[in-house]
Amino acid sequence: MPAADSCRRRCLTSIAADNASPDTPDNLSQTRRTIMTAAATQTERRENEDVVLVPFARAHLQGALKLSQEMSWPYRIEDWDFALQLGRGFVLQRAGVVIGTAVWWAYGETHASAGMIIVAKAAQGRGYGGRLIDALLAAAHPRTIVLNSTAEGLALYERRGFVTIGAIHQYQGIPKERHEAPAPCLVRAMAPSEFEAIARLDREATGWVRRLLLQRFVQIADGHVLLRDGKPRGYAMSRLFGRGHVIGPVVAESPADARALIEAALARLGRAFVRIDISASSQLGEWLDGIGLQQVGDATTMVLGTQITSTGPARMFALANQSFS
Repeated sequence: MPAADSCRRRCLTSIAADNASPDTPDNLSQTRRTIMTAAATQTERRENEDVVLVPFARAHLQGALKLSQEMSWPYRIEDWDFALQLGRGFVLQRAGVVIGTAVWWAYGETHASAGMIIVAKAAQGRGYGGRLIDALLAAAHPRTIVLNSTAEGLALYERRGFVTIGAIHQYQGIPKERHEAPAPCLVRAMAPSEFEAIARLDREATGWVRRLLLQRFVQIADGHVLLRDGKPRGYAMSRLFGRGHVIGPVVAESPADARALIEAALARLGRAFVRIDISASSQLGEWLDGIGLQQVGDATTMVLGTQITSTGPARMFALANQSFS
């Protein structure tokens, strides 16, 4: 080999070595991070591909119960079952395990409520909540949708056009003392023949047609009606739910009437654990606190679509629960 060629090759090799990145700790660390990021991305992509969206069926109830327990939501399996009987929804599954749920309830052809929207903690931050709510909205279209959101869910719903219209305060506990029922001429037990009057009051208060929901409540709940001039002018129902009983819906024309209906329900329940989800505008919070029920949470009421206002004079003071609205 000529001396000139040998020298040229040695120079090129030296230049290449000088330009090459040395195996410094920083460069090695960056390389490792790049490899780990790529591996994590591939793993997440495979996991997302393994997650399937399917209609919510009774076979998914145990998985749904585990999700709500993980979130410290007090649903019983009976509460999930009752909700699914009245509504429909979707679950996300990975390898047969339920990792997300979403349920909605149709109120006629124009309105619906949505709730029980949960994603397992280990699966959060991967777009699964959006996948569930998008499927729900497509199924419920073109209805106006109302839901009660946790603080964590607000951004998810706002990105899809939901707007805030109110707030819900959750009160619960064991009353300090037993309550006396109001006089029977004011509040008494609901009679089966009064269903149509109850349905009319409910529609006045909500703008929704909820006959199926009310019919099921009448079957399982203790109902009371408030009378004026011998006619029902408000109603309340209480039923087993969660850690004890829930009082709701409560529909009345004034805070005083709502309080009388709640007192009738409390008198029947005695010193049992009670939950009541009231609207922020109900003017009942101070009284509930005074009888021993503490505010333990709140939710933001949101709507997507045209909001229907109460035609009155009856209005909603307490919800059936935060999902049914």
